[in-house]
Amino acid sequence: MVIQYLNTDLDLVSWVELTPLLESLKQRGIYALYGCTAGEDGLWYSTLETDMDSEADFQSPEETIGAMLNAIESLDDASRALWNGCSKRELNIGYDCGDEPWAFNQGLTNQTLARAAAAGASLRITLYPPARAPSG
Repeated sequence: MVIQYLNTDLDLVSWVELTPLLESLKQRGIYALYGCTAGEDGLWYSTLETDMDSEADFQSPEETIGAMLNAIESLDDASRALWNGCSKRELNIGYDCGDEPWAFNQGLTNQTLARAAAAGASLRITLYPPARAPSG
């Protein structure tokens, strides 16, 4: 199996319902996978991704995160207030793992890191192991 970049999720958690923010981001090409879900803890949760049609064009987290930051940076004041009120604003970069190539790396430029920090977003990396054949 080949190591490869999958996508980047934008995970949000808030004390207030986020539908107006999600609608604003949708107009900018960032879509909520499951809408906005109320947790038993009283918080609201949402996971967003870039438009699936354009995601095929994004071969690295640099490109995907750049598109997400363009959307975030262009939010109107009301949506920006909802964004700023989130207790979690996390860019979660996902990779499928494998055993080739021998070495694999991708990076984020200092400009993208600075934009993410200015937007109040944190960064997480998720590695998915290769699927295992059933034993038996």
